[in-house]
Amino acid sequence: MNISNYYWYFNAALTPKFCDDVIAYANSQEEVMARTGGFGDKKLNKQEVLDLKRKRNSDLVWLNDTWIYKELHPYVHKANEMAGWNFDWERSESCQFTKYKHNQYYDWHCDSWDKPYDRKDPNNPEHGRIRKLSMTCQLTDGSEYKGGELEFDFRNYDPHMRDETKHLRKAKEILPKGSIIVFPSFVWHRVKPVTAGTRYSLVVWHLGRPFK
Repeated sequence: MNISNYYWYFNAALTPKFCDDVIAYANSQEEVMARTGGFGDKKLNKQEVLDLKRKRNSDLVWLNDTWIYKELHPYVHKANEMAGWNFDWERSESCQFTKYKHNQYYDWHCDSWDKPYDRKDPNNPEHGRIRKLSMTCQLTDGSEYKGGELEFDFRNYDPHMRDETKHLRKAKEILPKGSIIVFPSFVWHRVKPVTAGTRYSLVVWHLGRPFK
């Protein structure tokens, strides 16, 4: 799919109080080791943990609180319109509060898959839906940690035309605390290793029926 805007951002949109409230609330909950889709929910052996951490190494907390969605949804709608995507989406998945501490990262990936969700129960509101829009909210200011850059790879080009000055983009626009970035879930991105401090972010995926 060809698009004009690979992401849309809002600089320092969320108040510092909201960011601090989310951090305090999430840090009071039980955290789990972040996984990628291929590892499911099963208990992992030592080798599987090593394999996972070659791709992704971070800790997270799942949140489903209305007060968080209420704050974030207007920005998803606005980005979807302003960027010209105009994707039909219906609902949001659980919010993923992510902690990137020293040497933690998430290598290149996209958030969408090749098939819609199969939730077995056709009445499940996520059944048959796909991830269409991804959102990352910066909860810590960029001055509070080093490394941990969110980068995009705009892969809509012929291999011989690759120009990293154009196709590899650091999302510096969201470094200020409270900034938001929204992008189609099929766009490739990564979080580079944090070298000092801790980076807190809030990630939410927004679902809809498959593209036609």
